[in-house]
Amino acid sequence: MPRRLSALIRSARTLLIAGLALSATTISGLAQSASTLDTRATAAWIYDVKTDTVLFEKQADVALPPASMSKLMTLNMLFEALRDNRVTLDTRFSVSARSAGMGGSTMFLNERDRPTVEELIQGIVAMSGNDACVAVAEGLGGTEDGFARMMNERAKAIGMTNSMFANASGWPNPGQRMSMRDLGTLARRLIIEFPEYYGYFGQREFAFDGRAPDNRFNRNPLLHLNIGADGLKTGHTSEAGYGLVGSAVQGTRRIIFVITGLQSERERAEESEAVVNWAFRQFREQALLSEGQEVTRADVWLGAERSVGLVAASDTSVLIPAIQSADQVEAEVSYRGPLQAPLSAGEQVADLIVRRNGLPDAVIPLVAERDIPQGGVLVRLQAAASVLMNRFLAPEAPAG
Repeated sequence: MPRRLSALIRSARTLLIAGLALSATTISGLAQSASTLDTRATAAWIYDVKTDTVLFEKQADVALPPASMSKLMTLNMLFEALRDNRVTLDTRFSVSARSAGMGGSTMFLNERDRPTVEELIQGIVAMSGNDACVAVAEGLGGTEDGFARMMNERAKAIGMTNSMFANASGWPNPGQRMSMRDLGTLARRLIIEFPEYYGYFGQREFAFDGRAPDNRFNRNPLLHLNIGADGLKTGHTSEAGYGLVGSAVQGTRRIIFVITGLQSERERAEESEAVVNWAFRQFREQALLSEGQEVTRADVWLGAERSVGLVAASDTSVLIPAIQSADQVEAEVSYRGPLQAPLSAGEQVADLIVRRNGLPDAVIPLVAERDIPQGGVLVRLQAAASVLMNRFLAPEAPAG
C-alpha cells in the first residue's frame, strides 16, 4: 500500500458522511478540468469494467438517434430468450413479407427462408441485417410493435433510463432514442451476462448462403487492428452520423466505449482507435487492498467488544492517471460512528473513499471483521453511567 495512503487510512477514524460534501464537489470539478481527451464525437462514454470506473463522458445522458447500435437491445432480448430456454440456437424463425422487404443493410432474406437463431445472431452482428432484426422481433414478440414494447419494458428493468424503442433495427424513427451511457450499460450486460454468446461480436464476416458477398464483413473497424477489440456494434444514419459501441481487452483490463456523431467511416475508425489507445495508456491499475485486510478500527456502542476491524470485502484495485504516482492518492474512511451492536461478520459498515486526479472518487465497501454481539447488562449499565456522567460534567451554557 502506498505510504501516504496507508498513513491517511490509519488517521481517518470517524468521518461523518455529511462532512464529505464539500470535498466531493471539489474533486468533481478537478476531474472535469483534468481530462485530456479531445474527441470529435458529439457524444461519448468510456468505461473501465474491472474497476467500475467511468473514464470519460460527453453528453452521455442525452437521448440521441442510435441507428444500428440499438440492435444490441434486440440481441439482448434474443440472448435472454436463449437463457430462458424459450428458443435454442437451432430454433428456426419464419420470415414475413415485412421482414423480407426491409431496406438498408440486410441478409437478403426471403419469405421461403427459415433461418436459425444462430444465423440471425450472426446476420445482425456481422451484416447488420435489418431484415434479421424484424424476423427476431416477430418471432419473439408476434409483431415488431409488440417487440418494441417489450424492449421498452426491459430497458427500464435493467437500468437504461434514457432509451426508448419504436423498432428492432434502429431504422430512423423519432421514437427511437438511446443515450451513450445506456448503450454502454447494455454492452456491459451483454459481455458479463452472456459470455457464451459474446464471441459472435468478434466475428469478422458471415456469408449467409452466399447471398450478400459485399455485405458479409463486420463493419467494426477495430477488429483487424490487433489491439484487443472484440465487439460490439456500429451504427450509421444521416441523422445519427457514424457511431460505434466498442470493447477491447488488454492485460487484465477491459474497456467499453460508445461514440456517435462522427462524419465518416474513416473518422469513426480513427476516433475509435484513439479512444482505445487513450483508455489503456492514460490510466494504470493500482492494487489497493487484499480481501480481509484491515483498514482501520471503529468504536462499537453497546457491544461485547469496544471496537471492530473494518476490512476489505474483496481484493481491490483502482485506476489512477498514468502521470500520477501512487503516493499522491488520497483516501478517507467514512462511517457513522460509533457503530451500533450487534454487528455481523461481513456486514458493510463503512466506505473507503479514494480520490484521484482526473477521475471520480472510487467508493470501496468496508465490512465488519467479526461478529460483535450486544453486550450484557453490565455493558449497558456502564454505557448509561458514562452518558449520565458526561451530561453531569458538561459545562452549562451561559444564560441569555
